[in-house]
Amino acid sequence: MGEGGIVRSFRYWHEIVLLVLIGVVFAFAQMFEPRFLQLDVQRELSTHIWEIAILCLPMTLIIITAGIDLSVGGMMALCAVTLGMLFQRGLSPWVAATMGIGVATLCGVLNGLVVTRIRVHPLIVTLATMAAFRGAAEGLSLARPVSSFPEAFGWLGQGVWWGLPVPAWCFMGLLLLTASAVGLSRWGSYCYAVGMNPEACRFAAVPVNRVLLGLYAFSGFASGLAAVLFVARRNTAKADIGMGIELLVITAVVTGGVSIFGGRGNLLGMVLGVLLIHETREFVSWRWSRDELNFVVMGLLLILSVLLHRWLTPANRNTS
Repeated sequence: MGEGGIVRSFRYWHEIVLLVLIGVVFAFAQMFEPRFLQLDVQRELSTHIWEIAILCLPMTLIIITAGIDLSVGGMMALCAVTLGMLFQRGLSPWVAATMGIGVATLCGVLNGLVVTRIRVHPLIVTLATMAAFRGAAEGLSLARPVSSFPEAFGWLGQGVWWGLPVPAWCFMGLLLLTASAVGLSRWGSYCYAVGMNPEACRFAAVPVNRVLLGLYAFSGFASGLAAVLFVARRNTAKADIGMGIELLVITAVVTGGVSIFGGRGNLLGMVLGVLLIHETREFVSWRWSRDELNFVVMGLLLILSVLLHRWLTPANRNTS
């Protein structure tokens, strides 16, 4: 079959490996903590996954274009503070949440404009706005949390509909829309093309700037939605939400097989990466009750995923 053999003949090896790793986590859980696998326990633990999963959707596409967005946590914080301040001033929490999402979306547009118009690398842009958005949230709120949201609003983050948490339905709806846009329109092809060679895309009349601007706006929208779900779940809007969530999101996306060099990756791998990261983190916390172990495990998973991606990608194998 030539160099690369079986690996070159099948495009979903990374996803198969992720499924095996998830199976290993479940096998360990079955041996040492069988209760961890019970449906009610898994449903309860899943409350921690949906904000991360929502943020992974735009992050997957941004990294496919060889970009990155480190400001998602800052946009979450600014959205939450906007929501809380407007609610304190007498607005309905639903109107306040909508305006908060709008603010986060505008933050994403700002990132996109700097990346596309001023041509600053996304790493530098979003590193700067990560601090700026977080600082604005702290300054506007004076570090004071807002709580006592109505019960109907809390249902958005805590409720269950047809056996699944409401945030799970939000994620699946957004996943369906994203997968449809990627798979059924030229926009999805443009994302991969931009990640492979943006300058060639410009010569081929691909609207590179519009693609990137749309992706960073999407990231802002997803950050706002994640913030609203977080506030509804915790019944508190404060400026320190989403602290460090960027690391989890990027780790899940890269673990899912998305290349940091752009042009490679898919939503299926991302979903499996999120599931692996979530189940591993929750099992480590459940078994040993030591959150610091999660940092070690996340680092090992990230290194393992990069090595697997290098070995399973034919282009990398040919150059090694």
